[in-house]
Amino acid sequence: MKIRDDYTCPLEIVHDIIKGKWKTIILYQMKDGPKGLSELEHEIEGITQKMLLEQLRELIQFGLVEKKTFEGYPLRVEYSITERRGRKMIEAITIMQMIGIDYMLENIQYGKYFNLENERIKVVELVKIVEESDML
Repeated sequence: MKIRDDYTCPLEIVHDIIKGKWKTIILYQMKDGPKGLSELEHEIEGITQKMLLEQLRELIQFGLVEKKTFEGYPLRVEYSITERRGRKMIEAITIMQMIGIDYMLENIQYGKYFNLENERIKVVELVKIVEESDML
């Protein structure tokens, strides 16, 4: 994906860089350290390997992720957040996550964001994330 040549605001560039369903999720999965392709694929529910590779390629192109290939057999590849742009983006994504969690917790009584029957998102997990981030 190419960043457009004409823009009126730097936020348009950032939007172009992270737009889509997967990029912020991929970046957030790498916040604690390098990850292999199969590790990312297993941690991100619903993403195909083809889509993951495409998104990683774009994140590398934009300078948010770096790829390290290790010699030997079997071939091993790790992806990690870059210090310059990637770490800054993780800070922004963490803030966005806290806003989302806050909104979800406010709307629990309305049943809008929780399917308690399949328990994909548990209130306890959300509270733990909030507590760990000192956002309470």
